[in-house]
Order: sequence, then C-alpha cells, then structure tokens
Amino acid sequence: MVWKWLGALVVFPLQMIYLVAKAAVGLVLPAKLRDLSRENVLITGGGRGIGRQLAREFAERGARKIVLWGRTEKCLKETTEEIQQMGTECHYFICDVGNREEVYQTAKAVREKNSPAVALSPSHKSRLALREVGDITILVNNAAVVHGKSLMDSDDDALLKSQHINTLGQFWTTKAFLPRMLELQNGHIVCLNSVLALSAIPGAIDYCTSKASAFAFMESLTLGLLDCPGVSATTVLPFHTSTEMFQGMRVRFPNLFPPLKPETVARRTVEAVQLNQALLLLPWTMHALIILKSILPQAALEEIYKFSGTYTCMNTFKGRT
Repeated sequence: MVWKWLGALVVFPLQMIYLVAKAAVGLVLPAKLRDLSRENVLITGGGRGIGRQLAREFAERGARKIVLWGRTEKCLKETTEEIQQMGTECHYFICDVGNREEVYQTAKAVREKNSPAVALSPSHKSRLALREVGDITILVNNAAVVHGKSLMDSDDDALLKSQHINTLGQFWTTKAFLPRMLELQNGHIVCLNSVLALSAIPGAIDYCTSKASAFAFMESLTLGLLDCPGVSATTVLPFHTSTEMFQGMRVRFPNLFPPLKPETVARRTVEAVQLNQALLLLPWTMHALIILKSILPQAALEEIYKFSGTYTCMNTFKGRT
C-alpha cells in the first residue's frame, strides 16, 4: 500500500508536466477540428445577437441541422430563413427557457420525429408545419436577460426572471437533452456565460449573480462528465460584447478595451466545441484579470474598478429596446 502511494506521488507531477506540455504544443500546432456534418445543434436565444451569429457559424462549418429556441417569433423566423438560404436545414421553436414545463414540452417536440417546427406555448398561436428534427447532439445555452439595476432599485419579479432564464433554464434544457446524449455517447453542452461570472460589476447584480451560478453549474457538470464517453462541455466567458442586450454600457478606455464583436464570440465558441475545449475566456487578457483578483488586496481591486470605469460602466445602460 505504501509503495502504491509513493508511486502515485511520483507519477502525478509527471502527469501534470505532460498535460501542460501537451496544451502548450496545442497552442502552436493546429489541432484537428471536430466534424460537425452529423451534428444537430440547438441554440437557445437563437433569434438575435450572439445566438444568431452562432447559428450562422455552425451552418458555415457544416452542421447537419440547426434548431433555434427563443421568445420572439419575428427574430427566430428571420434567422431561420437566413440559415436555410445558406443551405442548412433549420427550424425554430417558440420557448421560454425560464419556464420549466415549457422547456420539457418543447424538448419532447424537438426529439420526436415529425414534430412541429414551431412549438406553441399557451400564450402563442402559430401555424404548425411538420418537420423531422430528431436527436440534439450539441446544446448551446445562450439565452439570457439583464435587468441592469442595483439591488435596491430592482423589481423582485425582474430579479426572478433573470435567475430563471440565465441559470435555471440551463438546468431544464440540460436535463431534457443530456440523457439521450449519454445514451448515444455523443453530445456537447455549451454555456455562453460572461466574464462577469468571475468579476462582478455594480448595476447588474441580477446578471452577475445568475452568471456566477451558471458558471458553477457548468464547472460541476463538466467534472461530472469525465467518465461519460463521447459527451463533454464547454463554458465560454466573453468580455462585454456589442449586442443590443448591453446597449449603453460604457467603459472608460474603449480603445484599450473595445467590446467584442458577436461574430468573434460565435467563431471562437464553435472552434472551442470542435477542439473540445472546456473553458474559453475572451479575450485572452481576461486571464490576467482572474490572476489579479487572486493576488491583489480588495482595496487595490477597487481602485482598478474605478480607474478602468468598471465601477460606473452601467450608469449609462439602456439595454434592449
């Protein structure tokens, strides 16, 4: 038993060195990308913003089918038509991921053959067209909302809405599609999170809290899938992205820290899926932020927030109109 423990102590650091060296080589040499031609991709919040760009990127990279979920039919229909014009089969379903029963009901419709291309919630009346969708092998949890106010200025219902859509919605969608992925031994769960999950800001307490919860959810899920062959997960943590959702948000040095383009986030996200990358921080300079948070005293961090404009960046927030 003693020799076994000693052997493990010797092997473990060597294993760490090997894995670090392997990752370093991977940064230099081009890695083989996963073929998407047999994958069915479902994107929540797929009608606009990053979701729409993700649909385009998956289509360009050869995904077999793309399914869009969202609450605004106009946006979903426009994106679906655009993807279809690119030559990729695409369907949309009206679904509020913050509504558990609606998620399970719509997921069942997606999985079943000859299911409706537009799923109905009790509040929607849409024409149904029968389509064959089938098994989802890549689930992208992208849907999110932001209230954009301090705690004391926040409406309780709005706070609950943020938690339901940004966090609990990922529980429901993952529970709906993961079992079949495990059965097929083929699947990937993707979470479009935010760097605010690791470094919160004032004026977006609902968003930061929900994203931090979603990050913990994905971290636990990723570790839980280690012994599940063929099924893995990717968490994406982008910096401020220029979409309607965060319209009006301003940093002090926009030329030094420009907002990311949705196209860039989408491209890097799909690449991360194809490379089976567990964690992606965008841009790479966000790694320095995480390191600074780990070593600097709170007083120093507060001065960084004030100097960079992070402390007041939500003062001009308008959000999606």
